Amino acid sequence: MAAHKISLIIRREYLTRVRKKSFIIMTFLGPLLMAALMIVPVFLATMSDIGTRKIAVLDDTNWFVGRFENGDNLRFSYVVDDLDTLKKKVFEGQYDALLYIPATQLNIPSNAELFSNKQVSLNMSSYIRNTMRTEVENKKLLASGIDPELIKSAKTDINLVTIRMDKDGGEKKAFTEVDVALGLFSSILIYFFIFIFGAQVMRGVIEEKTSRIIEVIVSSVKPFELMMGKIIGIALVGLTQFLLWVVLTIGIYGIFTLAFGTSPDAQMMGTSGTLMTQQLSTNQQVDSAAVMQVFEVIDSIDFGVVIFAFLFYFLGGYLLYAALFAAIGSAVDNEADTQQFMLPVSLPLILGIVISNFVVNNPDGSVAFWLSMFPLTSPVIMMVRIPFGVPYWEIALSMTLLIGGFIFTTWLAAKIYHTGILMYGKKVNYKELWKWIRY
Repeated sequence: MAAHKISLIIRREYLTRVRKKSFIIMTFLGPLLMAALMIVPVFLATMSDIGTRKIAVLDDTNWFVGRFENGDNLRFSYVVDDLDTLKKKVFEGQYDALLYIPATQLNIPSNAELFSNKQVSLNMSSYIRNTMRTEVENKKLLASGIDPELIKSAKTDINLVTIRMDKDGGEKKAFTEVDVALGLFSSILIYFFIFIFGAQVMRGVIEEKTSRIIEVIVSSVKPFELMMGKIIGIALVGLTQFLLWVVLTIGIYGIFTLAFGTSPDAQMMGTSGTLMTQQLSTNQQVDSAAVMQVFEVIDSIDFGVVIFAFLFYFLGGYLLYAALFAAIGSAVDNEADTQQFMLPVSLPLILGIVISNFVVNNPDGSVAFWLSMFPLTSPVIMMVRIPFGVPYWEIALSMTLLIGGFIFTTWLAAKIYHTGILMYGKKVNYKELWKWIRY
């Protein structure tokens, strides 16, 4: 009978919220915004008319004549004229910019001036600066009797691949940067979901309490059944919205890819490849072997464990904190009064996010271990550790403790909820809450 009542409350909470205009708007607006982050830069890159920039070069040192190579967007003209006359030509539009390299007494030109009547782009200034630096360094090396080509040939890229060994003698490639990014991203995602949907539980309780609807509801169901139904119902709303976001984002991205025949990333590389080459050092090249190794390491990640752990800690963490948020909502009459109770409840979760930056440097340390076992911080810390490889017994123990923590916080919240849900017009403090728990 109790399960039937809880299911009715879950259904009511779920249907009431998914039918709201705000839910429908955010369900479709969220994927559009996420897809826009990948698609809009492509249109901005293709629609922006960079054009060709004509640059006059007045080099009093003669060090850099012929050193600036023309690109798709930059055209260099080496001129011999009066500086003021060339400045006038820039204002008249004959040139977009004037690069003046004055002679120096030390015969080492380390200064230059770039005149333009418009803001100079970062690509232009970076390319000029890199070209001049390379030329000056080469001249210094030649003056010291060192061939610059010898220095270039001596430069070697070191490809360090980390291989994790297990007790059975197996070996598995690992890539620390990927593990760090995956761990931090999933933990931050859980952090925001817990707060967003946990706050919805709290607001829902406050709204029903202030509107006195709760008095009618509790005449038919027990306060504990009402609290559990509300928590689980909103959890299902959150899962529904999250899954719809994933599906719709992939769908929008796929439609764009099919419509244009290529992915936004490929188009971005095609439209701005020259600019990127100019902005970076001219000696920098993409190491295809390193890229292949990155994909190889990504494929070696146990995504089955990561996805399962994410769903479990998302639900477990939400259920644990949502019970506490429901208790806070039942103890106050308006949202402004929740601040004194929100900080102690949310502090462990905030601490987990702060500590996660240190956990990635020592995921197997004692601090990381105990925080991943403590139910109030385990949803965040364990997700940081899992991409690095965590023994299954630690994951099982952490999950068991999280379930136990949820049961305890639900019992604790139910004691407060049972009394506070029908309490009106009274300022509640921690001493009062302790009395309710002891009832």
